[in-house]
Amino acid sequence: MSNIYDLIKKSCPNGVELKKLKDLCKIETGKLNANEAVGDGKYNFFTTAKEIFKINKYRWDAEALLIAGNANVGDVKYYNGKFEAYQRTYVLTEFLSTVDVKYLYHVLSNDLKQYLDSNKNEAAMTYIVLKTLEEFEIAIPPLDIQREIVKILDKFGELEAELEAELEARKSQYEFWRDKIFKFENRSDVKWLKLKDIKTEIYRGNGIKRDQVTDDGIPCVRYGEIYTTYDIWFNDCKSHTFKDVVSNPKTFTNNDLLFAITGESVEEISKTIAYTGNDVCYAGGDIVVMKHNQNGKYLSYALSTKDAVFQKGKGKVKSKVVHSSVPSIEEIIVPIVSLEEQDEIVKKLDHFYNIINDISCGLPAEIELRRKQYEYYRNKLLSFEEYANE
Repeated sequence: MSNIYDLIKKSCPNGVELKKLKDLCKIETGKLNANEAVGDGKYNFFTTAKEIFKINKYRWDAEALLIAGNANVGDVKYYNGKFEAYQRTYVLTEFLSTVDVKYLYHVLSNDLKQYLDSNKNEAAMTYIVLKTLEEFEIAIPPLDIQREIVKILDKFGELEAELEAELEARKSQYEFWRDKIFKFENRSDVKWLKLKDIKTEIYRGNGIKRDQVTDDGIPCVRYGEIYTTYDIWFNDCKSHTFKDVVSNPKTFTNNDLLFAITGESVEEISKTIAYTGNDVCYAGGDIVVMKHNQNGKYLSYALSTKDAVFQKGKGKVKSKVVHSSVPSIEEIIVPIVSLEEQDEIVKKLDHFYNIINDISCGLPAEIELRRKQYEYYRNKLLSFEEYANE
């Protein structure tokens, strides 16, 4: 660290010059729809989601940075090789020889989201406008300093990656046992029922616009939050709204299931979450609410298995937006056991789920610590005095 500060002081006594991103590289976007991905593709296909898909063709063969233009807006990924990209993913290539690409990656990861947030009039955090991205300014110290910074920050990244790999292995193990539990092999007492035979009531939510969301008021969920904010179950709503701005509001309460019936891919459609809180909440449009007399968390776990995901996507057409419906959801088959056994299964799966998701303990806690260390040093190393002409 001190060596870098000495280098900066020696090489940049008057500060570090700022350059606009458009002057450092070529900026393009992908042109493909997310549903052009294939299961057995040879090349990576980057979308705006965190998951990487596969495809059998490629447009780029280069060292590149990829920036999510919508959904996870501002997320940055470094990649070197053959790949394709979704139409709302920005692709940066052909960098100046005076720029270390990984240095640029660390800068963008550190500052881009904050920059976008401060330019909401031009680029709201739902989509990045090209002009806004082009104008983003970056401090460019001499190449040897960039490389020293990259060396330090990559070390933190490697430590985190090792922990992430171990966590991913545990997630795979969790998914294996979850799916095995819900097969109920050699169990003649298990009832395999369609959701239409389980539900006591099922209905669609009603539209809650983005500008109707507030920090307080009546708790609510918009369909996109089911994909980005919640998983399996939730106690509290991130968003709120007011009764007088939502016409004919539709509510959900404790133990209800919520299905997102609009999505970007067949694999994601009808993602299911269970509400375990005690408020009366509003359900936004493109959400289906299902009331029932089972354990909501049990059903949510059952509806996250590979078999259930397959059923949700059956017959759906791959297009820019994938839709489901109440009749389609009602046809999904799940195994039903006694409420006592449902409770026991939920306890086991909750324990396993928390081990791999609770950031207050175990591997998630250690990963969070490493991430904070990385962010601290990244911020410290990338804080330069601006170049001053004298």
